[in-house]
Amino acid sequence: MAAARPALGRVLPGSSMLFLCDMQEKFRHVVYFRQIVSVAARMLKVARLLNVPTVLTEQYPQGLGPTVPELGAQGLQPHSKTCFSMVPVVQQELDARPQLRSVLLCGLETQACILQTALDLLDRGLQVHVVVDACTSRSQVDRLVALSRMRQSGAFLSTSEGLILQLMGDAAHPQFKEIQKLIKEPSPDSGLLGLFQDQNPLFR
Repeated sequence: MAAARPALGRVLPGSSMLFLCDMQEKFRHVVYFRQIVSVAARMLKVARLLNVPTVLTEQYPQGLGPTVPELGAQGLQPHSKTCFSMVPVVQQELDARPQLRSVLLCGLETQACILQTALDLLDRGLQVHVVVDACTSRSQVDRLVALSRMRQSGAFLSTSEGLILQLMGDAAHPQFKEIQKLIKEPSPDSGLLGLFQDQNPLFR
């Protein structure tokens, strides 16, 4: 009997969603916050150009403040939550999209809300793409181990540009010129080379 074919992790606009997790004012002190927000903002611009539905959450906004304006999420209604996972508060959006196959996940913190959201989505049978240059933590050890943990559980670790190009699929796409402008400059450094260098045993 042939072995089951592993999931390839393809992403298509018509079967994907973008999740933006808890990029709020009181998290500005978190290391690489500015960089990951700029990358998440780029993902949001692309999602809008390609009609990829997007959900936005805020963790206990009464204490942690609103979403930072530089994310560019004006027009999105944030879902307030206390649960670390995003899934309980966006259940309605998930249920309304039976064609959904893939979720692209950005935000913080990697070891808390990102990890628990990824596990809940995987438990629903969805493919999860963690946008590694759009996720961070106060502790880079927590960030590193959480990325490894999600990979062990079946999530895909991807960069923003890799996912953007997968979503677009073809240089003949009518939005190619607009998206090309967005990815012309590389993503800002968010410390990933330091996490992945020297054949880190967590990612073997």
